[in-house]
Amino acid sequence: MALTEQQLNEIGERLVEKFKSIYDPEIPVDIYELGLIYDAFANANGKVKVLMTLTSPNCPVAESLPNEVKEKVEQIEGVEEAEIELTFDPPWDRDMMSEEAKFELGML
Repeated sequence: MALTEQQLNEIGERLVEKFKSIYDPEIPVDIYELGLIYDAFANANGKVKVLMTLTSPNCPVAESLPNEVKEKVEQIEGVEEAEIELTFDPPWDRDMMSEEAKFELGML
């Protein structure tokens, strides 16, 4: 059964909530505010694709963080499957952080 436009919008809202519940263990800010989530797509079949990065290619959580994102996304009602794609293009830098994250880290 295909998801309705309203259900897709709700999934989008839940995605942001889930992203905001996942923290980079080295920086006390969630991955959404850090700017690690580049994009997220949900289709009518309940498949979600998340395009994300890490603070560096050598990040110690390179294995575990994408898995945590996948697990949390798949907990959302209506999501059948999540695919997480890591990219380092463009590479993450501090300018990708939200004002809230910069304030939290004393960078403003």
